[in-house]
Parts: sequence; structure tokens; C-alpha cells
Amino acid sequence: MSVIFITGATAGFGKAIAQKFSEAKWDIIINGRRKERLAQLEEELKAKGSKVLSLPFDVRNEQEVNNAIQQLPQEWKKIDVLINNAGLAAGSNLIQDGNSADWNTMIDTNVKGLLYVTQNVIPGMIAAKKGHIINMSSIAGKEAYMKGNVYCATKHAVDALTKSMRVDLLEHGIKVSSVDPGAAETEFSLVRLKGDVEKAKAVYKGFQPLVAEDIAEIVYFVATRPAHVCINDLIVTPTAQANTSHLLRKTE
Repeated sequence: MSVIFITGATAGFGKAIAQKFSEAKWDIIINGRRKERLAQLEEELKAKGSKVLSLPFDVRNEQEVNNAIQQLPQEWKKIDVLINNAGLAAGSNLIQDGNSADWNTMIDTNVKGLLYVTQNVIPGMIAAKKGHIINMSSIAGKEAYMKGNVYCATKHAVDALTKSMRVDLLEHGIKVSSVDPGAAETEFSLVRLKGDVEKAKAVYKGFQPLVAEDIAEIVYFVATRPAHVCINDLIVTPTAQANTSHLLRKTE
């Protein structure tokens, strides 16, 4: 049976991806910082018939990442697909009004966390001479937008890392893909806006955004192509969104 490892699996895209792969009876390693949510998801996935291993660590902590992955039980060491999903936006400020704590959180999670996890998983894929790394990026990794500054910079970094990984790992038969969603209603805006529910809801007012299940379907498709097929990069937006700055909202 194939093994998939999903970071940031306690909500949003990560949770929906875990649920989607569980329907196909994959063995699933789930990661997240919120232990209670992780335990709940583990039970849910097991009830669907999947074997599940929970790894509660923060991707920002290099030592935690190293310890958790290097000490995987033998039966979980062969990871077929890695979904680098853990990521977030923190704050929505003009660059001159930016908060350095928010900057560090985004850089440490979206860029360094992705690197820490990937570095630990790659050796097993090289040994197997196959594997698939799917980085969850964003339309913000393709073009910048007002008040997106550092978040956009981190996702541009993910875009560059994806391309570089694909070159570096080519000789080992490892696929590297990127999935880049546009406006999607998950916990994303709630986290970005520091828990302000009304402001978070307003982000999606007047149009139908993507939902986590939409992205999970796409990730499953990307991960299940034949061995000779690699989808390099896939951008997906709601029909109402043309790019980061053009969005059609209906007025009541």
C-alpha cells in the first residue's frame, strides 16, 4: 500500500487531502501542532479503513522535525508522496507597517518548515528511486498583491524551490509538483486576520470561493498520474477570480 505524508493536516487543505486519500485506502502520516485535532482526525481516518500515524510537531522547529521523521517506525519509512501543506499568512499590512513577528512566522513556516520536512523525506525517496513531492503554494507565488508582501515572497520562494527540487531530483526519478490555489475559504483568512471572524467572512463576500475539498480532489489527481507523468504546476482559482487583484463580486 502507498504511504502519503501530509503536513498541516489538522484543518483546511491538509485535512481534506487526508480525507480524500483515506477514501482510496492509502496509509497516511498526518502532522500538525494541535494534538487534539490530530487525534480526532486519526480516529476518523482509521474508521475509513486507513492505517494512520500521527506526528505532532511544529514544522518551524528543525529539531522536532528531524526527530519525528528520523525515528519513524520501519513500516512507515517508505514515503511515496509528501504533501508540504503546512503554511499560513499572518497579518495584512503595507510593507512599511509590517510586523516582524508576522514576517518571521511566515518565513519560518512556509519556507524553512517546508525545507526541514523535505530534507528528511528525500533520502528515502532517493533510496527507492521514486517518490512525489507536492508543494502547496498559492496564486500569490505567481504575482504579488497589495498588503501581501511577505506572504507573497514566501510563496514565490516555494515556487522557486519547487522548480529547483525538480531539477535536483530528476536523476532519482522523483516527481516534484506545485498546486497553487486562489481564493479558498478555509481557516486561512481567520488566521491571517488574527481571529476576526467578521473580517474573515468579508474576504469571501459576493462570490463563491474554492473550498478545501476542491483542492483535495486536485491534489489526488496530481498524485495519481501514471509513473511517467508529472504535473509540474497547477493554478486553480474560483471562476470569479482572474488573478490576485481581479475578482468579480456580486452586489446585493
